[in-house]
Amino acid sequence: MTTANAPSRRAFLRGGFNATPILRPVGALAEPSFLEACTGCGDCARACPEKILFRGDGNYPVLKSKRACTFCNACVDVCETGALSADVPWTWRAQADDTCLSRNGLQCRACQDHCDDDAIRFRLQPGGRSEPIFDADLCTGCGGCVAPCPVNSIHLLHPNPQTEAQSC
Repeated sequence: MTTANAPSRRAFLRGGFNATPILRPVGALAEPSFLEACTGCGDCARACPEKILFRGDGNYPVLKSKRACTFCNACVDVCETGALSADVPWTWRAQADDTCLSRNGLQCRACQDHCDDDAIRFRLQPGGRSEPIFDADLCTGCGGCVAPCPVNSIHLLHPNPQTEAQSC
């Protein structure tokens, strides 16, 4: 196990061996650098016009998609420590898990209806099911599709850099 992929001491003690990456604000440095630079002051959360940044463990900011991020960079602009940088690309993309109503034969298009970038479409499947398809080229990772999902099956994830993603 390399130290770059090793869990932090806190994650290790809490059993976070395979923990899902934490969704930090737009422009967040790589996690170790972010944790070193961020003071947990909360300025980024207060500056966010969408009110989607909250204090997480250690007072470090986490993004919770109650609505879409507009990528206004207000959080980046107020960060005096450099933990957030406009030069860091936003690579998170939306993806639906197996609890998606359409995947399970129920009619639902809430995520598609809330996607301003038209990045979500549905492919009909046998048995009355529909497979949500997230276009990685159109999806900005804004999170606008996350909160409207009635069963919380939409999540923002990092695409796998090892394989070419067909859906994000």
